[in-house]
Amino acid sequence: GFVYDYVAETLESKDMARRFFPLLMTLFLFIFIANLIEFTPGIGSLVYHGTEGAVPLLRSMNTDLNVTLTLAIISFLVIEFTGIAILGAANYSKKFFNFHSPINFAVGMIELIGDLVRVISLSFRLFGNILAGEVLIVVATFFLPYLAPVPLMLFETFIGFLQAAIFALLTLFFIKLAVTEAH
Repeated sequence: GFVYDYVAETLESKDMARRFFPLLMTLFLFIFIANLIEFTPGIGSLVYHGTEGAVPLLRSMNTDLNVTLTLAIISFLVIEFTGIAILGAANYSKKFFNFHSPINFAVGMIELIGDLVRVISLSFRLFGNILAGEVLIVVATFFLPYLAPVPLMLFETFIGFLQAAIFALLTLFFIKLAVTEAH
């Protein structure tokens, strides 16, 4: 209830909250559970020794850039289509293509580039943070195999929760920005 109310308050509409709450919670739960699966025995430890070296057969989902990039593309498409659906194509394009003055045009181009870079930003933020945590645990396991991994795993569980929340919240805020009129 708290999260739904927060989404409704942010979007300033219970109708929009009802539309986007399932998506936001699905993103959050998928990312958080994928981060927890990182600690499942067998993930990362089963390897294939081929010509290119040892390749893990199973990996944590968010340490694969394909997964995080797909999540970011889904988020991006929802954001852009929502902006077009709510404001209309003409009004939505005014955010990016404003010919009233050279400064407004430059601001619009910066806004367009910023929107396109969201895909890279969302995907690499999630990928980098989760991969860095996995590498940290592997290194700690090498140096202190029985002491260091447990506190780091607890910390990585917290980081996994935080990254899932950040991804869902950024998607929510970008939806809010997409449905706001250009000024």
